[in-house]
Amino acid sequence: MKTKFTTILLLSLLTFAPMTAQQKLFTLEDLNFGGRNYHSLRPQNMFLTWWGDQLVQTDIEECRLIDVKTGKKTILFTLDDINRWAGSDGTERQVRHLSSATFPYPDKPIVAVGNRRAFVLIDFKAKQIVWQDSISGQEANDWSSQSRATAYVENQQLFVVDAEGQKHQLSTDGSREIVYGQSVHRDEWGITKGTFWSPDGQRLAFYRMDQSMVTDYPQVNVTPDNQKGIAKMEPDKYPMAGTNTHVVTIGVFDLRTKNTIYLQTPAVSYAATALQQPCYFTNISWSPDSKHIFIQELNRDQNDCRLVSYDAETGKREYELCRETSDKYVEPLNPIEFLPWDKNLFILQSQKDGYNHLYLYSIKGECIRQLTSGPWVVLDVLGFNQKTKSVIIASNEKHPLQRNLYAVDVLTGKRTPIDNGEGVHRGVLSKGTGTLLYDKWQTPTTPNNIDVVQIAKAKPQTKNLLTAADPWAEYVQPIFESGTLKAADGTTDLYWRMVKPHNFNPAKKYPTVVYVYGGTHAHNVEASWHWYSRSWETYMAQKGYIVFILDNRGSENRGRDFEQATFRQLGQVEMQDQMKGVDYLKSLPYVDSKRLGVHGWSYGGYMTISLMTNYPDVFKVGVAGGPVIDWHWYEVMYGERYMDSPQQNPDGYAKTSLINKAKNLKGKLQIIIGYNDPTVVPQHALSFLKACVEAETQPDFFVYPGEGHNMAGHASVHLHERITQYFEDYLK
Repeated sequence: MKTKFTTILLLSLLTFAPMTAQQKLFTLEDLNFGGRNYHSLRPQNMFLTWWGDQLVQTDIEECRLIDVKTGKKTILFTLDDINRWAGSDGTERQVRHLSSATFPYPDKPIVAVGNRRAFVLIDFKAKQIVWQDSISGQEANDWSSQSRATAYVENQQLFVVDAEGQKHQLSTDGSREIVYGQSVHRDEWGITKGTFWSPDGQRLAFYRMDQSMVTDYPQVNVTPDNQKGIAKMEPDKYPMAGTNTHVVTIGVFDLRTKNTIYLQTPAVSYAATALQQPCYFTNISWSPDSKHIFIQELNRDQNDCRLVSYDAETGKREYELCRETSDKYVEPLNPIEFLPWDKNLFILQSQKDGYNHLYLYSIKGECIRQLTSGPWVVLDVLGFNQKTKSVIIASNEKHPLQRNLYAVDVLTGKRTPIDNGEGVHRGVLSKGTGTLLYDKWQTPTTPNNIDVVQIAKAKPQTKNLLTAADPWAEYVQPIFESGTLKAADGTTDLYWRMVKPHNFNPAKKYPTVVYVYGGTHAHNVEASWHWYSRSWETYMAQKGYIVFILDNRGSENRGRDFEQATFRQLGQVEMQDQMKGVDYLKSLPYVDSKRLGVHGWSYGGYMTISLMTNYPDVFKVGVAGGPVIDWHWYEVMYGERYMDSPQQNPDGYAKTSLINKAKNLKGKLQIIIGYNDPTVVPQHALSFLKACVEAETQPDFFVYPGEGHNMAGHASVHLHERITQYFEDYLK
């Protein structure tokens, strides 16, 4: 089945060359996300949101109600209406656009918008403000639609302002070292924020992170805002593998009593060793009655995960609902989700059977049944259809490169397809009964389609809202292909993408660049538009290169064993698989094997230098961006998950370090970093350069002052021009 799918789509794209009338050539201003013309060459889209089970298009100037059966649009209100009702004096619009307007109450004609002074609720039928706050610009702002209270951070202290405007200060010792109400554990395990309102809006759970024991990494700001303009230290708290990490606790503030308590979480991990052993507290969720908090607690070794219930009033640890252990690692990424029609049952996601699937549990920890199973991955839970009592999911059951939508009957586990079975679909479920969703989808030859789907019936009914034209129609376009090859283990299928010049001639030989990421929680090939190709690949193909991309073992969405093949030896299995891709390239008569290049960023930067130094006679040119060099210097949470600690795995850390590989460098290598990178700190690149000096090898180096792990804004255009020029200078 896989072979048939790939072959048919590959053959359909072999003729995906531009018409001769197409004359325009791309620039990086057109293709790069920081470019001045980038947005005009993106596929047409629509801003959509749900008002209960009613669909609303939110444009800059107006909001329109969309009839889900006919697609007909009716204006709800305009931007001028909103500003008039919000009390604008006519000289200045307080609300600048409606693109981010939301409808927080399914059964009320109320829209939430922001202006320069406040967050505002407007009744668009009564044509008046019904409520507003005055703190919308504060840090870590988190508003509850139920209580209309807002949690926020100001001057490093955590506050809550209630609906009447009364201010409550929850902390007094907040500082650079004691952090309240913000993301912890360096955003691992799906953590993106630090405050969590209960369903009734009366209680706020929040993180408190003590990082006083974490070593400072000495970042330097070379353009400080002071009179003398002297560079100054602006250190980051950065817990490196094998060192002390921060300690997190969880507080709960009660709006009714005005009291704050702290959950009685364990002070240390379950299996203490010589290392400091704090627990990682992830995926916080509330019970529907707002009386209990559920946390997935992970030990520092990350091989023992427990779902634990706490009393939100007393902070008392109640009971352990379930536990998952592993000889490698457990990686909880999603909070539990309760069934809307049964407050005693919830959905848990786990890959304990080898693939991420859904399990139905009772509130007392009894596993009722496994809802999904098979050699495929549940990619997302969109929500619940309350009418059919089903959970709506996205999965790659159809094909590893696809993302399709299904309704899963909670009683029987039966799966009903919702979409057309093609390409990559991203659905958003309605916020009322969950009987509708809008679906934005692509295929390799489809830039963007948007459908609205009624899923309350036995057979879903679809109405198309948008079929986007090809925004590149007037440009000379490259040829996009995809296919499979076997991994270094000889059995596992790996998927690749290839981008060829528009005037590709199989009788010629082309310089070829391998673009690589290779790390966890990412993939580079999927059945979306142009096979998920990055715009820079088009730019390179236009300049006469072939670009090749392969998703090796260790990348995402292929199951636990596929991902964990790299455990304790990052980069090694990945290189073996990438070299199978190189073997494939060498077998092609039109690939010039003497002109092979490699490029990647972050983990891909690590892979680039790994390939350049482990296979120095294969790659002529490389560009490594933001590269990890030695896993000793990467963060605790990520590094110890995949490598264990340096104390536990000294041979693995030594083997995967690139410091002792500096002497092997033969080809032309350019290393590029952001000077203030807080993710892969500059110590990595600088240490490799030092090793190269000692080994008398000659890499090139470029740095972006003031930039982080990725170049922001128009600096990204400069970056990609630099990358391109390096290959032009030394590979072409």
